Amino acid sequence: MSLAQNDHQSNPPSGDSLTSSQVSQLDRHGYLFGKKLTNSLSPYLHNVIYQHLGLRWGQVRLDSADIPAFLELARHRDFYGASVTMPNKVAILPYLDELTEECRDVGACNTLFLREENGRRIFCGANTDTIGIRESFYQNVSDPDALLHHRPALVVGGGGAARSAIYALWKWMKPTTIYLVNRDEAEVDAVIRECNERGYGDLLQHVKTVAQAESLQAPGAIVACVPDFEPQTPEEILAREVTEVFLDKETKGAILEMCYNPTPFTRLGAIAEEKGWQVILGTEALVWQGLEQDKYWTNRPVDELPVQKVQEAIAEKVAQRAHSKL
Repeated sequence: MSLAQNDHQSNPPSGDSLTSSQVSQLDRHGYLFGKKLTNSLSPYLHNVIYQHLGLRWGQVRLDSADIPAFLELARHRDFYGASVTMPNKVAILPYLDELTEECRDVGACNTLFLREENGRRIFCGANTDTIGIRESFYQNVSDPDALLHHRPALVVGGGGAARSAIYALWKWMKPTTIYLVNRDEAEVDAVIRECNERGYGDLLQHVKTVAQAESLQAPGAIVACVPDFEPQTPEEILAREVTEVFLDKETKGAILEMCYNPTPFTRLGAIAEEKGWQVILGTEALVWQGLEQDKYWTNRPVDELPVQKVQEAIAEKVAQRAHSKL
């Protein structure tokens, strides 16, 4: 065997650049399954974990919405699981054998993992986005009971991340009410309807005006699920004004700013910090949902995974990206 061949076998390609043609160099492989994957940090995050654990594993970007074709790939003996992203998070549900409670209740799957039953491979769906939101607060807020629990909460936005945020707040953070602020009233109506149908919409309250926000109690936990841009339309400007009314209230709390691309240091995060709120970066949600995924895939508890190493690696990668865009 040549030195080049030996090096080729002992140093599998980085999880940040792995291609389908390089899968044979790994002991086991997974997929990032969805569309528009170029900027995803998922393969990089999991590669940090596998290198730390000494595993010759990697995650391949699979830019596709062809679920039957993906499931054929998932039958490969060395396949360990997949991160599922848009537009496949909802569409994949009917193809799965089992769903975790969070996956079923939110109605979206971001994690496919496997188990064996009577010699048959079972495809299981999980939603670790909810865990990422929960842990972002509980790993960063020193006294959640004083700052977050038994107070209203607030979700800004109306998309898929907002649904996961509502569920995480409702299930684990003991809110008295969950305020919803969004530029699109129809989107909020759809969120409330779906959450009610799934059994966790009882605490939701759409806050539509500045006057309404001024009359309400301050939230303890805020999850912001909107892109980082300056409001332009009248609806966007109103939604920002309503959000700032809550930020201006005397009693403060913690805000998780889910946006982290190209940088986690957003306009809304800066406003919140200036007004005295504890700001939790969106990279925290990314890290904790990813660690939860590898709990399923490696069968190791999160406390055996390199949490700090992952946090540092993601922070460095995001800083590099932000700098390259200057």
